[in-house]
Amino acid sequence: MTLPADYSQYPHRREGYDHDLYVWSNMHERAPVSWPKGSVAVWLTVSLEWFPIQPGGPFKAPGHMVTPYPDYRHYTSRDYGNRVGAWRFLDAFEKAGVKASFATNAAIAERYPELVEAVQAGGHEIIAHSTDMNGTIDATLGEDAERALIGDAMTRLKKASGARPAGWLSIARQQSFHTLDILRDEGLTYCCDWVNDELPYRFKTERFGGLINLPLNHELSDRQIITVQQQSADSWAQSMRDAFDWLAAEAAREGGGRMLPIHLTPYIMGLPYRIGALECLLADLAGRDEAWFATGSDIVRIWEAQQ
Repeated sequence: MTLPADYSQYPHRREGYDHDLYVWSNMHERAPVSWPKGSVAVWLTVSLEWFPIQPGGPFKAPGHMVTPYPDYRHYTSRDYGNRVGAWRFLDAFEKAGVKASFATNAAIAERYPELVEAVQAGGHEIIAHSTDMNGTIDATLGEDAERALIGDAMTRLKKASGARPAGWLSIARQQSFHTLDILRDEGLTYCCDWVNDELPYRFKTERFGGLINLPLNHELSDRQIITVQQQSADSWAQSMRDAFDWLAAEAAREGGGRMLPIHLTPYIMGLPYRIGALECLLADLAGRDEAWFATGSDIVRIWEAQQ
């Protein structure tokens, strides 16, 4: 069968992605960025999540309930992360002298106020992470409902924590065609959903008010390596070391800073037979001259000042 003459004449075909959300570029072709210390910004991001016992929303969030309801086994294992695992993370971060970002459901801030207070007392950052793990986003949600969802999350987080977050992480890193506009209108500085880079980049200013993307790569998460790939905690930690070593060598060879995002889940890495691997990793990286541990807002602020 002969194809029509206009079959290959796609009007939006261009270098990079076929959209105008940002100016596409290769990382190695950009002006180098430098950090206050070292060559690799280590960005620890912890997910503080509350899973309703009954899934809802346009799709089931990763880690949600799986057996016929009520699913007490998975519900309580997720709750373990907030009651036990997250506190071990705070101890580990204090021991290593490092700061982290905590992507926090509004329901967590309301239900576990002492945990959020401890996060803030430790000098860590709160990132908005929707209302709860039913607060998912996709194009079927509708713009009005999505605006209400994001606005509700921001309002509740500010009320419960006393601070309005600068960063946003969508559940499953999922957005609709309206999300960037809504995040801009809510006054957010950056989001963490797009994983197509290893340094921050800016969405088009005229459309999204200068909103910045800070890539939080899911391939470097404990969920992906331990839960999905079924690797050990030690194997996960070695993967993080390997990634750090590669980035540090690349920075030394090519110039400019690099970024290593490490995404942590309290009910996964906070278990007693895994937390030691995290503590050893933090002690190792914190002792390296090339490492700069920073929150998401710190990284965005330093990067933005050099653009």
